[in-house]
Amino acid sequence: MKYEASTPEEYIAQVPEERKEVLEKLRETIKQNLPDGFQEGIQYEMIGYYVPLSVYPDGYHCAPNEPLPFMSFASQKNSINLYHSGIYAIPKIHDWFVNEYPKHSKRKLDMGKSCIRFKKIDEIPFDLIAELCSKITVEEWIDVYETNVKKK
Repeated sequence: MKYEASTPEEYIAQVPEERKEVLEKLRETIKQNLPDGFQEGIQYEMIGYYVPLSVYPDGYHCAPNEPLPFMSFASQKNSINLYHSGIYAIPKIHDWFVNEYPKHSKRKLDMGKSCIRFKKIDEIPFDLIAELCSKITVEEWIDVYETNVKKK
């Protein structure tokens, strides 16, 4: 589902009522645990966290005028999805998350390359997400991006 929003507050105001509290909790979990330097906003029609152009003026290689994306979340038709670029780009973080997930949830992990789908929104492992958020600093993310993705 797509929402027309220019702020995270506008985004959450548009989702179905039964998801608002969960999205607010997810948002607060991310904001409280992301290292300093990431900025929150709307990016790719989702609530996103990214490296602002004031910190990394080169921007995202696909769209240099846009900030370097890091993570985001969205309310989809059948799930709440969390997108984390570090899971995709850093095998150590991917493996850590896959191994930790069963310790925090009875559900089978439903994950794509960087997307974690939560179909039972009352069972989102917020403690695990908090720990995931704290694993990469802005400087480390820029280094990973420049080493693995960006064409030099």
